[in-house]
Amino acid sequence: MHQEITELLPSLRRFAYSLTGSMPDADDLLQNTVERLLVRSRPDDVDLTKWAFRVCRNVWIDECRARKVRRVAADKPELSEGQVVDGEHHTTQQIEWNRVDAAMAELPQEQRQIISLVAIQGLPYKVVAEILEVPRGTVMSRLARARVALRDALAPANMRTES
Repeated sequence: MHQEITELLPSLRRFAYSLTGSMPDADDLLQNTVERLLVRSRPDDVDLTKWAFRVCRNVWIDECRARKVRRVAADKPELSEGQVVDGEHHTTQQIEWNRVDAAMAELPQEQRQIISLVAIQGLPYKVVAEILEVPRGTVMSRLARARVALRDALAPANMRTES
């Protein structure tokens, strides 16, 4: 199981980042998740990937409840720390990443989770529904609302649709 968890770490880290909006908080969440995965025994007949994502989500919910504060991350470290790249392309790309990060941060947590699991992690709707313990139709409707919200947030000001 240790090897399987090790293989899941990059995906879990991205998911943790999508929940927290901050790399330091994501790393803390990942550490707490892995600790819980190693301490508790996996339920019988449960896929490790689904269980790990569910544990990560539940750890985040527990932390939010304990803090009673919703974090909106305005300052986010670059995802590519340590890499030195110059040029207009990098600057433009960074501006776009910041816009997407800001738009994601504005989504309700339920929609942000769905976008992360479906669009970023590439998980099927059925698996996402099992991880979040919601009906598949709920996954689809939240995803649709999240996509519209992101489209509207990222559209140029003169092309935004009025809702």
